[in-house]
Amino acid sequence: MDSLITAAARALARGDPLGALNRVALRDDAPALALRGIAMAQLGDLARAKALLRTAARAFGPKEAVARARCVVAEAEIALVSRDLGWPAAALDAARATLEAHGDRLNAAHACNLEVRRLLLIGRLDEVERTLADLDPTPLPPASRAAHELVVAGVAIRRLRTKAARAALKRAAQAAREAGIPALIAEVENTDRVLKTIAARLIARGEERPLVLEEVEALLASGALVVDACRHVVRDPRAVISLATRPVLFALVRALGEAWPGDVPRGTLLARAFRAKHADESHRARLRVEIGRLRAELRLLADVTATARGFALVPRRAREIVVLAPPVEEQNAAVLAFLADGESWSSSALAIALGASPRTIQRALDELAAAGKVQSFGRGRARRWMTPPVPGFPTILLLPGPLPSD
Repeated sequence: MDSLITAAARALARGDPLGALNRVALRDDAPALALRGIAMAQLGDLARAKALLRTAARAFGPKEAVARARCVVAEAEIALVSRDLGWPAAALDAARATLEAHGDRLNAAHACNLEVRRLLLIGRLDEVERTLADLDPTPLPPASRAAHELVVAGVAIRRLRTKAARAALKRAAQAAREAGIPALIAEVENTDRVLKTIAARLIARGEERPLVLEEVEALLASGALVVDACRHVVRDPRAVISLATRPVLFALVRALGEAWPGDVPRGTLLARAFRAKHADESHRARLRVEIGRLRAELRLLADVTATARGFALVPRRAREIVVLAPPVEEQNAAVLAFLADGESWSSSALAIALGASPRTIQRALDELAAAGKVQSFGRGRARRWMTPPVPGFPTILLLPGPLPSD
C-alpha cells in the first residue's frame, strides 16, 4: 500500500474525511475508491459513498477477498446509518467470516458491532445479548470499543437497567474521548440524555407526574400492580399479563386502574371501551361479557368486583395500583418514537422495525405529515422521513423489545 493510501486511511481513522480526500480525490484505483467512499459517508453524502464502495468492491481483484469484505462492511455501516434495515444481513455475515478467516479481527469485530446495532434497532434483544457475550471488546481500538459500549447501553436502557446503562455509557465516553472523533462523542452524549428524558407518566389516585427511566425501573420493582399503557400489559414483580392483542380489555383495565381505589361507572367504561355515546342494552350486555373475560385474564393479579354504580379493580398481592402511561399519547406514537432519534428513516425500514405492513406505516407517516409532525425528502425509494427530537417524547418505552419479566 502506497504512502498516500496509508495517510488517507489514518486520516479517516481520526475522523478527518477532508484530509483523506486531499490525498486520494483524484485517484480511481480500488483502494482510493474505497477510501473516498468512506470519506463521503463521513461527510454525509451516503448515496455517493455507497456508489463508490460498490465500484471499489468490483475493482478489487479475485485475490483481494479481504479488501472486498471491508467494502461490504463499510456499505453495511452506511445502510445502518441511513436506516436501510432491509440491507442483506447475509452479505455482512459472509464478509465477517472472510475477515476472521484472514486474521483481520478488528474489522470482523466491527462487522459484528454493525449486526448487533441492527438487531437492537428492531428490538431483538436476546440475539444482541447472545452475540455480545461472545465478543471481547478489550483488543478493539477506541472507536470500536465506544460503539460496542453504546450497544451494551442500548440493551440496558431497553431492559430498564439504568445502573448498567450508566456504567456502559461511562466506558463509551472514555473510549470516544480516546478516539478523538467529535461525532462519536456527540452520539454518546445523546444516548446519555435518554436517561434524563421524561419517559412516562405515573397516574395514581387521581394525580399524575412525569417519570424518567430510573424512576420507571424503581416503579416496576416497587411491588405495585402496574397497568402499563406503554407495553399494554398488566404486571407485578412476579407476573406479567399481556393485553396487547386485546384492546377492549386493556381499555377497561386502564380505566379501572386510573380510578383505583375507587370504582368506575358503567357509562364511563362503555365510553372508554366501546366509544358508545348512547349506550343501549346490547352495549351493557357486551360490557358484562368483557368484564368476565377481564376477570379471567387477571385472575392471578387482581379481581374485578361489581359495585352499585359500576366496577372496581382489587389487587390480590399488591398494596396499590398505578397506571404507567406515555408522556405523549396519540395513534401514531410508536412511529414518532423511532423518528425522535433525529435520523432519517425510510417507510420500509420503519415497517421492519415495528413489525407492521408498509401500507400501515405509510398511512401513519401521511397523517403525521399532514399534522406537521414529520417531514420527508427525496422521492421514490430514496424518500426518507424525519423529525426534530421532541422534548420529553418517549424514545425508549414505545420501541420494540421486552422489559424485565416480559
